[in-house]
Amino acid sequence: MILVTGSAGFIGSNFVLDWCAQHDEAVISLDKLTYAGNLENLASLKDNPRHIFVQGDIGDAELVGKLLAQYRPRAVVNFAAESHVDRSIHGPEDFIQTNIVGTFHLLEAVRAYWQKLPSPVSGITSDLAGVVGQPSRMASSSIRGAGGEGATKTDFRFLHVSTDEVYGSLAKDEPAFSETHRYEPNSPYSASKAASDHLVRAYHHTYGLPVLTTNCSNNYGPYHFPEKLIPLLIVNALAGKALPVYGDGQQIRDWLYVKDHCSAIRCVLEKGALGEVYNIGGWNEKANLDIVHTVCALLDELRPRADGKSYSEQITFVTDRPGHDRRYAIDARKIERELGWKPAETFETGIRKTVQWYLDNQGWVNNVLSGNYRQWVAKQYGE
Repeated sequence: MILVTGSAGFIGSNFVLDWCAQHDEAVISLDKLTYAGNLENLASLKDNPRHIFVQGDIGDAELVGKLLAQYRPRAVVNFAAESHVDRSIHGPEDFIQTNIVGTFHLLEAVRAYWQKLPSPVSGITSDLAGVVGQPSRMASSSIRGAGGEGATKTDFRFLHVSTDEVYGSLAKDEPAFSETHRYEPNSPYSASKAASDHLVRAYHHTYGLPVLTTNCSNNYGPYHFPEKLIPLLIVNALAGKALPVYGDGQQIRDWLYVKDHCSAIRCVLEKGALGEVYNIGGWNEKANLDIVHTVCALLDELRPRADGKSYSEQITFVTDRPGHDRRYAIDARKIERELGWKPAETFETGIRKTVQWYLDNQGWVNNVLSGNYRQWVAKQYGE
């Protein structure tokens, strides 16, 4: 069994969905269900006996400790984070509490659990009845043996999911971020993630905790909360609203399809060297304005405006945000060279799948925009 934190968010939910589709190993999901945590993302797992959801905070050391002791996971994959740069500028405290303090409490609970794990033995089974906290009814009340033979000290892993934003900003002609690039975070969000990365590193070097860290580029794909660039463009375009572009729109990002990111994390979890950092990128450097025009062109093709005009007429340039980093770029050669991973999607294939998903899932979009997703748990599970 593995424990996945932040499992109802964008990347976490995609990871859990893909894991359950490709593995027999059970998953216990932990998510606080803040504004961007949407349990509707995991709706297809409602009756899956290999998935249990628990609502809770990574900063709740008592809850996390009980979950670890009860389920004996062989790995913890930590997606839990506040992640929106604009929100961090307007309200940095939540980012400090979740990304730094929360990660600290999670590491402490994991360290205490790991230090008590046995050396490898056989014949251990796990009775998973009676979830602590406030579980949903997304799994049966008991999954016997879903964790295999139980975790041991030597095979346990803590995988921390981070971001390329910790490295700061690049000039147009500078080499892409490698794993040894100096940390230069420029926003409260990236600073909080940088701090969490340093904590994870310290727990490996000080206590020997078997950790892995991944730093990814900009993700896009299904279940992305509509405050982020690509889903915001799709939602606003279809609603006839302005398509806001910061500054001159020439900020460059490397774009990674979320399913590729999930496959990379599975690869690192399986084959990564302890204490190592792996950069995960899509090899797709694009200016924001180019992204906007690409989305508009796809919508022109797949869902034309009633008046026959292009969605690009809705593009509106707005004042740039404070401290906006000019360019991020990931050098993902290490993970390909050492672990054999590379992305399966090009930007052209991934963005088409993404736009089509939003067109096909307007109910999900409407629930998010109206806030009804916050009541979805009660509606579906009577909680």
